[in-house]
Amino acid sequence: MFKQIFPLSTIIGLRFFGLFIVLPVLSVYALELKGGTPFLAGIVIGGYALTQALFQVPFGTMSDKFGRKKTLLIGTIIFIIGSIVCAVSDNIYMLMAGRFIQGTGAVGAVVSAMISDLVKEEQRAHAMAIMGGTIALSFAVAMVIAPLVGGNYGIDKLFWLTAVLGVLSIFVLFKQVPNPPKIIHTYTQKESKFSDVFGDKALNSMYITFLFHSSIMTMAFFIIPLVMTVDIAHGGFGWSKSELWKVYLPAMVFGLLSMGPAAVFGEKYGKGKQIFMISIGFIFLAFLAMGFSHTPLVFIIGVVLFFIGFNMFEPLLQSFVSKFARVHQKGAALGVANTFAYIGIFLGGLVAGYIIHHYDRATLAIIVIVLCVFWFLWILKMNNPNARANVYLSLDDYKREGILKLQDHEAITEVYINETEHLAIVKYEKEMMSEDEVKGLLQ
Repeated sequence: MFKQIFPLSTIIGLRFFGLFIVLPVLSVYALELKGGTPFLAGIVIGGYALTQALFQVPFGTMSDKFGRKKTLLIGTIIFIIGSIVCAVSDNIYMLMAGRFIQGTGAVGAVVSAMISDLVKEEQRAHAMAIMGGTIALSFAVAMVIAPLVGGNYGIDKLFWLTAVLGVLSIFVLFKQVPNPPKIIHTYTQKESKFSDVFGDKALNSMYITFLFHSSIMTMAFFIIPLVMTVDIAHGGFGWSKSELWKVYLPAMVFGLLSMGPAAVFGEKYGKGKQIFMISIGFIFLAFLAMGFSHTPLVFIIGVVLFFIGFNMFEPLLQSFVSKFARVHQKGAALGVANTFAYIGIFLGGLVAGYIIHHYDRATLAIIVIVLCVFWFLWILKMNNPNARANVYLSLDDYKREGILKLQDHEAITEVYINETEHLAIVKYEKEMMSEDEVKGLLQ
């Protein structure tokens, strides 16, 4: 599995590295450009998420129809063009246009769908954890390199580096990433429509989870540096910016360590729903500490709790969507999920900025705590995807016609054919029947 996933993780890691590397210095750079204002600098930073949200679904749907690799290539080329526009920008509006173009190449859902194609469902959470770890590593490296390159050679060089990394990811795509298997799906139902991805209650629960997860993330990253660096007289702790690593380092370590157990218990032991509920509990406690703490220690404990809760979601989010979605809807469903995530990033920033400007961090914490209660109750009603399992049947041993007839059984949720590997995949409800009973229907 690692051999299949590592090239894709490398591509997504290079992509996120290119985005992360400009974040520590982008606002300063934007204000130095002709026409730059704080408001426009904010749009430069957040505009990427807005166009990502708009184009996640089109790219996901396109990948279902025209293939993952072709769609990934198109999205990466667009991202490279956007990076070059940013690099040559001499005014704020050109930089803004470049950031919007970067976001237009929305391939996150395509990569997730490709992983779903290449990896068996039972191994998917592990694969997603590898991808999540790659993203986390790219973030850590970017935070170190950004000030060095940007400070010594100019911020525009960071965008050129981003473009070069985009070209490198294309090379990895065609030299290292295996071709996804050809999947033939056959259903007795009428031809599915895009709106069908909203007809599944479990998928809708995941969309809400993506929205809350990303919006609360933005709120956290808004208040953490603000509270730590604002002077004590104004409700902060008066730390210098150079000391913030003392907050983020332990939080990142604990957050990364939490991902492994979450993936194991969520996938191997079928406790994914319970992991989600525990994660929400950590986020609840985190904002309780961050919103009402009067000492740096309590606030930092809150930050650590947030990173743990946030990262426990990471290896399971994409995997759950791909499990709930039918095989021919994975790209579209993952596209919708990622769209909700990027909308959440955009809305989280707006809400956090408004609340902190007009009220205080305690008010923001109360809002997040209320969201967590609603979120917890929403997840409580969600089905656990681990209640379903797959049977892999060789077409050499079983007749295709008999296998396809299984989809009429009430305990069978999906049947499709993997032509490349000459396999039939039957998804069934574990509480209603066993693997042996599925095979028994074919005797």
